[in-house]
Amino acid sequence: MFCKNCGAPFASDEAVMCVNCGCQKGTGYNFCQNCGKPTPQNSVVCLNCGVALGGQAVAAPDAKSKLCAGLLGIFLGCFGVHNFYLGYTGKAVAQLLITLISCFILSPVSAVWGLVEGIMLLTGSIHTDGKGNELKE
Repeated sequence: MFCKNCGAPFASDEAVMCVNCGCQKGTGYNFCQNCGKPTPQNSVVCLNCGVALGGQAVAAPDAKSKLCAGLLGIFLGCFGVHNFYLGYTGKAVAQLLITLISCFILSPVSAVWGLVEGIMLLTGSIHTDGKGNELKE
């Protein structure tokens, strides 16, 4: 697989960003993701290999909701529910343990943490889940 922004090959299929240009995987319209050759502007298929280039990146059918995650972060952030939902289990367990082990004395710390992450999710600062998949609107 090749970077759609600079045409450089990805190190592996699991890579989430290009090490050459720093662009997120799947973004860009300058090169074919299949063969890495330059593509003309507004081209629908690669003239070299015939693969459909596609327009904007489409969210996966099982993509997590940005709105749902943001609201979970704002209202249940002290328990890390939004991080469990997004697949960030390490952060979620940390928030949950901070709240439960301290017998809710330190829950405001986790709550502020969850509030900030909830706002970041709703504003688009956080746009991927724990597996690197794009969040849907």
